[in-house]
Amino acid sequence: MSDSKKRLNVSLSAVWCSYSGRELIWVSRLVHSDGSYMTATSESMPARCSVHEIKLMANTMRHEIIQMLARAGSGHPGGSLSAVDVIATLYFSGLMNYDENDPTWEGRDFFILSKGHAAPALYAAIHQLGWVTDEDIDSLRTLGSKLQGHPDSKMTPGVEVCTGSLGQGLSVGAGAALGFKLDAKRAKCDARRVFVMTGDGELQEGQNWEAIMFAAQYHLDNLILYCDINNLQIDGRVTDVNSLGNLSAELCDFGWYVQEIDGNDVTAIENATRAALAYGGKPCAILCDTVKGKGVSFMEDAVGWHGSAPSQEQAAIALADLDRERQELESEDTCG
Repeated sequence: MSDSKKRLNVSLSAVWCSYSGRELIWVSRLVHSDGSYMTATSESMPARCSVHEIKLMANTMRHEIIQMLARAGSGHPGGSLSAVDVIATLYFSGLMNYDENDPTWEGRDFFILSKGHAAPALYAAIHQLGWVTDEDIDSLRTLGSKLQGHPDSKMTPGVEVCTGSLGQGLSVGAGAALGFKLDAKRAKCDARRVFVMTGDGELQEGQNWEAIMFAAQYHLDNLILYCDINNLQIDGRVTDVNSLGNLSAELCDFGWYVQEIDGNDVTAIENATRAALAYGGKPCAILCDTVKGKGVSFMEDAVGWHGSAPSQEQAAIALADLDRERQELESEDTCG
């Protein structure tokens, strides 16, 4: 067991440990800042964190993304960093149902990362849950690793479907949502939910629009789509390469309930998710205005960081940026 796993009975606000010779901020997955336990008593209840704790978790996840990609020497930092706040909110707000101790629990909701190249953001989240180890995190993108460049449901706990061939995740999610509704009708219970994250450039793939029509046709109100709108894809700005037009109006016309939010604001994400879960009769889309490379000054809104890993020197600068953000978060907690 690593040192980080041994240091559980501590505050979330500032926990440092030695991590294979490197300095890493570690947020305990078990203990709140007030000393109370995060783990729920019911097997169907996920970890529940405050908004401030989720912000701290997101900061830790960004640290891990930079470190993973710098070690691997390849990967996609920009879209991983922009997606972190949504993923952290889903996994640590208590809004998505799963068993923290069993990623295969049959009553779980599904999370599908359709923009599979942002896998490091998902891996950082499930690392905090203990579903993958420190050693797994160190092995990103190596032969035989559980953590491949795109999510692999055959190898990685908590991954529901292999993704990365863009445009397919929403179709899988819509099918799963319909299946869950049919199961619930037979069992006379609430349907499990499906949360799907796509990129904005990904919505240029026509298959998404077939799924969007299908979901509206079958009133899949247990399906929530988060679109990570950072307006950058590998060839440039989405609005220049192949504009999506008025995406909100288009989804509304297809019969979806649509919200537009700041996708890097934990409070906004949590509020929008609660509203979506409460809305009945329609599938829900949350259009998340995000910053590609969020949290790292030289990566923010820079297309060149779509699929280029930082060098060790660049990683050190990136981690220093994230350290400063961490200090600001801790200061806010102290002042509050």
